[in-house]
Parts: sequence; structure tokens; C-alpha cells
Amino acid sequence: MKTMGRLLALCLAAGLSQTASAQDIDNLTAAYTEDGKYFTEDDVPTYNVQEDGTIDWPTYSGFRRYHSECHVCHGPEGEGSSYAPALKTSAIDMDYYDFVDVVVNGRKRVGSAENSVMPAFGDNPNVMCYLDDIYVYLKARGADVVPRGRPAKKEPKHEVIRETENDCLGT
Repeated sequence: MKTMGRLLALCLAAGLSQTASAQDIDNLTAAYTEDGKYFTEDDVPTYNVQEDGTIDWPTYSGFRRYHSECHVCHGPEGEGSSYAPALKTSAIDMDYYDFVDVVVNGRKRVGSAENSVMPAFGDNPNVMCYLDDIYVYLKARGADVVPRGRPAKKEPKHEVIRETENDCLGT
């Protein structure tokens, strides 16, 4: 859990230093890959879908984790529900660091036109250890490059991803 806390602190600190608006940045296209993960030019996690439909491991993992932890409120495949909004849209429109902040700390919006509460998941390792995976899955859904349902083909799990996961979960 120490690694998760350090990672979270770095993400939040980096988010505070962001000066460009979300509309000015291509937050979808993978500019580089590192240890089985893909990143945009500004170092934000993203997805990679090959021409034959094979998806990267984090996007596949995000599908699994989203449906384990998030779909009860936000609906299957990030489509939203009568209870909570579509997250596939949020992953495209919302700045990555704002997304992390909302998941970690939760959000409460109560007023005459709106009454919504997103609980904080900062202490939930089943979310926090896979937060980037969930994010890239939702981005891929929002960009309509990953169809609804369980992805048919995936890249193998990189050893560094396995080690990071074990460290985060304390196994």
C-alpha cells in the first residue's frame, strides 16, 4: 500500500501543475509504451487497440475491474444508469488528474437541480491498484474503439505489471 500512496501523491501533485486545458491535449493517442502500459505525449495513461482488435493488458484489466467495482452504479461498459453518469464520457472529457481526484476523494453535488454523491475509493485497493486500468478502459469505451462486452483478444500481462499489482495488493 505504500507504493500506492506514493503513486497517488505524485499523480495529485502533477495534476496541480497542469496548465493546459483538457481540450488542448490529445488524451487518446499513445505516444509511447513502457512495461506493457501506453501513455500519451503528456504522460497520461491511455489504451492501445491493434488493427485485429487485440487490446493492451491494462485496458482488459480495466474492463474486469470496472465490472467488479463500478458498474453497479455507473452501468455496464461505462454507459451510465439512472443512478450515476456515464463514465466513458468522463474519461474522455475530464482531465486525468481530476478523474483520479474524484475516485480517490469522492464528490458531493447537492443543489436544487442535482443531488449526486460519488463515494471515496482511496482506501479500496481493488480500485486504487487498478485505477489507471479502469481509466484507460473507460477512455477506450468513450472513444468507441472497444465494443461492449468482454474483449476477445488481449496482450499478455507484462511482468512489471504483475510485480506492481502484487506490491500494491501486498501479496
